[in-house]
Amino acid sequence: MERVDVEQRAEKARRFFLEGYNCAQAVVLAYCDLFDISPSLAASISAPLGGGMGRLREVCGAVSGMFMVAGLFYKNDIPSDMTKRKIVYSTVQDLAEKSKALNGSIICRELLGLDHKSDSPTPEARTETYYKRRPCADYVASAARLIGEKLNEVSEEM
Repeated sequence: MERVDVEQRAEKARRFFLEGYNCAQAVVLAYCDLFDISPSLAASISAPLGGGMGRLREVCGAVSGMFMVAGLFYKNDIPSDMTKRKIVYSTVQDLAEKSKALNGSIICRELLGLDHKSDSPTPEARTETYYKRRPCADYVASAARLIGEKLNEVSEEM
């Protein structure tokens, strides 16, 4: 794999989020071209993870999107390949720790300063006010940056 322009991918993810895609979709869309995944499929398979998994405010969607990109990179599609599975899990744990160190948590409600889980599956309208009061675009860029750095690191080792 060619070296990834990390900042370009981070800004691409931020733009996708600001266009109305959810946090998970934005990160996966920023990288789907590297894995021969159509934007439509990338957006569809990552959509349920937005809002901390369907607005449950659990694991941040941007973080989940970052993990999805790691899965696409490592292609752990053979159930008996425990070596590859261990590499994927190790990568996820490393990325989670880096994200926690940068942002303080990987839990959506903690990142947003909420004291409860969402009680509604209804997404909020994407307005200027919505974007101004949410740090999500920064978390999306951070996740896209972290996975880009990881892809570059692993590609150099290969």
